[in-house]
Amino acid sequence: MRVRVGLVVGLSGALLLAGCSDPDEGGPPVDGPGLAAAIDADAVMGDLEQLQRIADANGGNRSVGTPGYDASVDYVVGQLEGAGFDVETTEFDVDRFDAHTQTLAFAGRDVPVEALTYSPATPQGGLTARLVPAPSDETPGCEATDYDGLDVTGAVVLVDRGVCPFAQKQQVAADRGAVAVLVADNEDEGLPGGTLGAKADARIPTGGVSKADGVALRQGGDVTLTLDTTVETVKSRNVIAQTKTGDSGNVVMAGAHLDSVPDGPGINDDGSGVASLLETARQLGAKPDTANAVRFAFWGAEEEGLNGSTAYVDGLDDAARADIALYLNFDMVGSPNAGYFVYDGDNSDNVGEGPGPEGSAGIERTFAAIVLQLGVTPGGTDFDGRSDYGPFIAAGIPAGGLFTGAEEKKTPAQAQQWGGEADAMLDPNYHTAQDTVGNIDRTALALNAEAIGYGIGHYAQSTDGVNGVPPAGAARSAARADVGK
Repeated sequence: MRVRVGLVVGLSGALLLAGCSDPDEGGPPVDGPGLAAAIDADAVMGDLEQLQRIADANGGNRSVGTPGYDASVDYVVGQLEGAGFDVETTEFDVDRFDAHTQTLAFAGRDVPVEALTYSPATPQGGLTARLVPAPSDETPGCEATDYDGLDVTGAVVLVDRGVCPFAQKQQVAADRGAVAVLVADNEDEGLPGGTLGAKADARIPTGGVSKADGVALRQGGDVTLTLDTTVETVKSRNVIAQTKTGDSGNVVMAGAHLDSVPDGPGINDDGSGVASLLETARQLGAKPDTANAVRFAFWGAEEEGLNGSTAYVDGLDDAARADIALYLNFDMVGSPNAGYFVYDGDNSDNVGEGPGPEGSAGIERTFAAIVLQLGVTPGGTDFDGRSDYGPFIAAGIPAGGLFTGAEEKKTPAQAQQWGGEADAMLDPNYHTAQDTVGNIDRTALALNAEAIGYGIGHYAQSTDGVNGVPPAGAARSAARADVGK
């Protein structure tokens, strides 16, 4: 991602500083700098402390289908209603996955293994079979031709992580007759947690092993894999609140996921995004003097596979999709070894997935300029489908946002630029019980919370201009309606 310094001047110069106000009081209109200035970092931390208390009182987590998640919903609803919003809690079904036993025996030793979400269970007592490594080529286990010359019928297949989704790897292996799949990480980061996407896509038991153990397993031989897993359909809820003022046909939408993983309280992932949006909503108020309506979303079951946001987008008709000007996503904005990333809307980094829908490049430029104005030169992060922007992009809605990093390692160049520890995970507590309020980088959180307020305030007044999105009207409606057809 390339940061254009000139855009900072254009962005800040276009918006004069103004405080937040209720239009009934005749105050000045809300704008980006004014809303940013109103964000109280202590209030954001206060929300995180409340989410920590909720997790502590409910078995250490706030995951889908648990009392901890229900209490999190109640807290967010109370905060929004206290700020004057009318709040909806929309319900949807989600397949909740649990792994009870996860073991792998090889060459007389136990190898750590983690079942991928939605993995089927092995037979009772485990599954013993020969291990067949797939080639470590440009499409590791992604194509049927990767198994040319290999007899994998009745075998456990070992494939490297990368290039294609986990679900595709296990489907290809199953088609060739394999009875289970082991995915070896392609980075020195421990076990590669991941998902097979949906219960319907999961065909054979699939687990992840570390890169080092993957190397050892390539010796071949017999393995015994035991995955005792269950999938239960439960109800979950999204929390949605929209301002009562502004154009409801040109909605600025911003979201963060409210659930944690079962293994921890989820304070950075994604309490940090939730708290930042809550503070923005409180300071904006339900009746701000803005040109566009602002809709806040707190998603359920993101950790199960973006279920809440997917159910929401799938439930919109063509007209409702066209009413959303853009979607802003904030998932993990207080990582302890923080990076400062803006979603790469135009694919200028030339890595991973391609650009977002038309307008995403402008969102990238806007947030890059905001972060730079706040004193940090940001980097780019790919739209890799791992957070709730995914369903919006798939529906043709431009998207963007901020991110401070998960299991990726900070490079020496990034450590020199942003501080922190090189060659260490951006969030070493990712998806663990250590993702607590005590491990939040308060400096990163404060800067990102301010940037979130700035961006939402900016687009609340205008989605036009060089960094704008396609205007409301027939052309936008037609473009959205054609997506996926």
